[in-house]
Amino acid sequence: MKKIALFPGSFDPFTKGHEDIVLRSLTIFDEVIIGIGVNTAKKRYFEAELMEKKIREAFKSYPNVKVASYEGLTAHFAKKLDAKFLIRGLRNTTDFEYENSISQGNKFIWKELETVFLVTSPSLAALSSTIIRELHRYGENIEEFLPYKL
Repeated sequence: MKKIALFPGSFDPFTKGHEDIVLRSLTIFDEVIIGIGVNTAKKRYFEAELMEKKIREAFKSYPNVKVASYEGLTAHFAKKLDAKFLIRGLRNTTDFEYENSISQGNKFIWKELETVFLVTSPSLAALSSTIIRELHRYGENIEEFLPYKL
C-alpha cells in the first residue's frame, strides 16, 4: 500500500525550512503532496499561484513530490487525495501546542488521518515565513532563505 502524505500550509513564502521537512518526509512516505491552503482569514503576501509555480520548480527532480492548491478543511482535502498522513514541522513548543490542537480536530473529521510531527532542523528553525515576509516587505534580499529564485 502506497503511503501518501499531505504537507499543508499557506507557504507564504515556501522556505528552505519547508523544503527540509519535505525532503526528510520522503524517507518515510512514498509520495508527498504539498498542499497550499487558502485561509480566508489571511491576506496573502505572495500570490498562491506564484508559490505553486516556485515550489514545483524547486522539486522538479522529485517525481514523488506533487503540489496542489485547495480551499476548505485540510482533513477533507487529505481524504480526497487518500493521503492518510499529515506532515507538520515544529520549531518550538508553541508550534506543538497549536499543531496538536489542529491534529485533534483533523482526527475528529477523518479517523484514519494521522499527523506526523517533524522537528525542524536547528539551522533552519530561527526564521519563520512571517519574518521572511517582513524582511522582503522592507526591501531586504530573502533568497538565502528560499529554495528557489523569486
